[in-house]
Amino acid sequence: MTLSGPAAEQWAAAVAAVRCTGADDEVQLICHVNPDGDALGSMLGFGLGLRRLGYTRVRASFPGEFAVPGPYAGLPGSALLAPETEAYAAPRLVVVFDVASESRLGGLAGRLAAAPVSVVLDHHASNTGFGTVRLVDPRAAATSVVADELLARLGVPLDAEIAECLYVALATDTGSFKFDMTTVTVHELAARLIATGIRPGEISRRIFDSRPFGAMKLTGEVLGRAVLEPAAAGGRGMVWTYATLADLERHGQPPYVLDALIDPVRSVAEADVAVVVKQVAAGEWSVSLRSKGAVDVSGVAMSQGGGGHRLAAGFTAYGEAADVVDTVRRILDEHLS
Repeated sequence: MTLSGPAAEQWAAAVAAVRCTGADDEVQLICHVNPDGDALGSMLGFGLGLRRLGYTRVRASFPGEFAVPGPYAGLPGSALLAPETEAYAAPRLVVVFDVASESRLGGLAGRLAAAPVSVVLDHHASNTGFGTVRLVDPRAAATSVVADELLARLGVPLDAEIAECLYVALATDTGSFKFDMTTVTVHELAARLIATGIRPGEISRRIFDSRPFGAMKLTGEVLGRAVLEPAAAGGRGMVWTYATLADLERHGQPPYVLDALIDPVRSVAEADVAVVVKQVAAGEWSVSLRSKGAVDVSGVAMSQGGGGHRLAAGFTAYGEAADVVDTVRRILDEHLS
């Protein structure tokens, strides 16, 4: 996919899809499995926007275990959330958020075929092009940028509740406004959101700077087993570590606390590539990849059925943790040789 945003006709089709849906019709919002701040924030912010327009039957769901990560549990619009089993079976409209491929929709993927129209909001360059109407902008720092634009085109004014959801999404996917995609446009959007009266300091403390003591201990243990391989990734260096279900059980922590592990790992000065392998079931792992800029990790992820961005990507793997790392190492060497 080229780095260009949605065409005018795609925006017009998305607006028409919403406006042609009756106020009492069922609208199903869906984001990806194990949702992060951008997925949840974009979905709930848009859901609140639909409610402001008078839509009465709006549900927001994600596949898999119905567990909202602690930092996002209090987001405005959380009352719209329903588990996968309670998602509308045959909605009039489906809107998908922050999903690069249908495989990330799990058991909810069938809702796209069940609905007359589906609108996909995303910012991953690896998006596979599913859905009836596609608003995919790889230049956007977060899916919330796309959601904000569609809300504006629908005539929904920003209020503090919508703004908090979109701000959480934006701050999450820019690493608290640190990553390369943090542009002038990002800061302008953040300024508009803050102008509604939300408190960015309080939000940042809740999202980035509040962790259970057990999670801190778990992080220390997992970082302690990290391995640095200076010769890997074509001599650019790779650092990796892994976390198991036994680690979570030993420290009494839910799976979402592992999502933040990639941040301290990626800070290692001697490595361009960072890899964190997180166990999600027996023999099944969620793999997070990051690059400082010299390596395009999205290629690695896409070769394994995943996706993402040039500097941040991921995929699901099977086997042993060491075998997963061997696969990443081999693909990097092949691509960079």
